[in-house]
Amino acid sequence: MERIASVERNTFETQIVLTLNLDGSGKCSVKNPIGFFDHMLQAFCKHGMFDLSGSLAGDLQVDQHHLIEDTGIVLGMCFAKALGDCAGIYRTGFFIYPMDESLLQASVDFGGRSFLVCDAKLTGIPLVSISPEGKQASFQTDCFEDFWQGFVNGARCNLHLDTIRGRSDHHKMEGLFKAASRAIRAAVEIDPRRNGAVPSTKGIIV
Repeated sequence: MERIASVERNTFETQIVLTLNLDGSGKCSVKNPIGFFDHMLQAFCKHGMFDLSGSLAGDLQVDQHHLIEDTGIVLGMCFAKALGDCAGIYRTGFFIYPMDESLLQASVDFGGRSFLVCDAKLTGIPLVSISPEGKQASFQTDCFEDFWQGFVNGARCNLHLDTIRGRSDHHKMEGLFKAASRAIRAAVEIDPRRNGAVPSTKGIIV
């Protein structure tokens, strides 16, 4: 059974449409106006083996917050829609990702309750670079947590993101995206021993 979901969100601030395949091959083809954010979504898909397509647009003349947070919400909603009642999945996942001088960890539970703990230890200083493709190359690092808060709200999961150690904000954020994708991949995979049962003593994920 295909686990594919599409979600569209249109507001006065953002216009976002995403299609997610949980059982993909790691392809990301999302029209994304923010260069570093595109890099993060590409890494998320590649390491999680998720296929993601669509487009992102928003009021970047204000700042990046609305677009990045709303993308997290829509991506989370795609996961919730594709998982349905969560029957047969492992439900929880954990991964530690090393990235040069940084060591990052992520833990997730698709248990129906939204909660985020984000201890990324970022400096808050925006990343700035020059993009030859004309994309907005800067990235507001304070929007990193906004994205994941939106994600857990949309996905109805709880997620813990921790920087164990590190120096580079780029490495911390990229390593956490990769750790999260690997933890999420482990959580949403089908457990062959579960025989399609919902992974909860309550018999339902709420």
